[in-house]
Amino acid sequence: MELNSDFVARTRSLFGEERYSRFVSALSEEPVVSVRLNNRKPASLFEGCAVPWAPEGVYLPSRPVFTADPHFHAGCYYVQEASSMFLGQVVEQFVKGPVRALDLCAAPGGKSTHLLQALPAGSLLVSNEPMPLRAQVLAENVIKWGRAAAVVTKNEPADFSSFRNFFDLVVVDAPCSGEGMFRKDSFAVEQWSPSVVKQCVECQEKILSDIWGCLRPGGLLVYSTCTFNACEDENRVEWIAEELGAEPLAVAIDASWNITGSLTSEGLPVYRFIPGYTRGEGLFMAVLRKNGDEPLARPRSVKVQPATAKVRNEVEKWLKTPADYDFIMQGDVVSALPKEHSAAITALQQKLRVLHAGIPMATTVKNGKLIPLHPLAMSCELDTSAFSTVEVERDRALAYLHRETLDLSAAPLGLLLVTYKGVPLGFVKNVGNRANNMYPQEWKIRKNPVEL
Repeated sequence: MELNSDFVARTRSLFGEERYSRFVSALSEEPVVSVRLNNRKPASLFEGCAVPWAPEGVYLPSRPVFTADPHFHAGCYYVQEASSMFLGQVVEQFVKGPVRALDLCAAPGGKSTHLLQALPAGSLLVSNEPMPLRAQVLAENVIKWGRAAAVVTKNEPADFSSFRNFFDLVVVDAPCSGEGMFRKDSFAVEQWSPSVVKQCVECQEKILSDIWGCLRPGGLLVYSTCTFNACEDENRVEWIAEELGAEPLAVAIDASWNITGSLTSEGLPVYRFIPGYTRGEGLFMAVLRKNGDEPLARPRSVKVQPATAKVRNEVEKWLKTPADYDFIMQGDVVSALPKEHSAAITALQQKLRVLHAGIPMATTVKNGKLIPLHPLAMSCELDTSAFSTVEVERDRALAYLHRETLDLSAAPLGLLLVTYKGVPLGFVKNVGNRANNMYPQEWKIRKNPVEL
């Protein structure tokens, strides 16, 4: 790997000779592979060892073909860099009760799915991504994770300006020069330049300034990058503290994790994951508490169209705890919103481009018939006993995920929930000589299953 001479000079000066030498040596090694398990779905079995700062994380000895595992598509685990899982430590140490949280630059969804798992019960997470294609991937991963208190939006940071003091926690995994991904991404090596670093700094400052008013005084900001230079790391933390008004907070860590502290400012509590020292890719993270102390803003009451009694009586049978939800109509879609967050979610829907919220349960068609939607099949709140199920082996599971028409002639007729090793994959309508596949077209496996 040929590194840019400016990068070499800057990083050697920042790291020092020994640290830089170990880092460069690590760049020639195979990238580390790790997954994080979904604790609300049956665990997939992996051979490997635990990520020390994330008990639900597992290092794998090699990279399997995840596409060939139906449990991957069902949201039983997420393929995530071990370094990024450090976010769980931040939540565990600083978030002690239910919060409203915003993951601002959230695609493809690693930190969002982690937050949905790590935040205390009763929390609401808004996951945002401004780029359309990346936002669709984010929505898919959030839906597969199966938590109801989740909203996915497709907005620029400035679009949140009307939601002043709306969030207790804001996570900004900022667009950066990507130095921490050099081992995995040759394009990151090729596109790096001092001018890219400068552009990233300007972008980071704008994003942080645009979103700052949404974080209530006393709330937490988690700032992270996947780069190494101090301009985007320590200098940004000091800029946030001085220009925006915040106090950097220290995260308790174990010395055996081999996390590096600040390389520019002694005593500044920041956390660097450097290949050659920590087992993972490059990451920088800091936690800051916004100066002051104010309560969350209360969302204004927004008129919604509740589901009719007939519709509600039908769909509430599909959930484990229907009393916890408000059932509303949006066009021809009936959705279940957690009651404690119903007002906040509807307020977000009024002013932002919302791709997903709560549990989209069903569409209504002529004569009032309800057709269940795929997010219901993915939801951890689904009561599987409400549907006839058909258990399939791996080959037919992959055929289903490839969106093929299945032969389920031995199964009951009508709507069926397809499961693999007890985990729901989605719905089919069995008409006898064939079963019409209801898996989302845009999610289907592109590769022929026989090649996996």
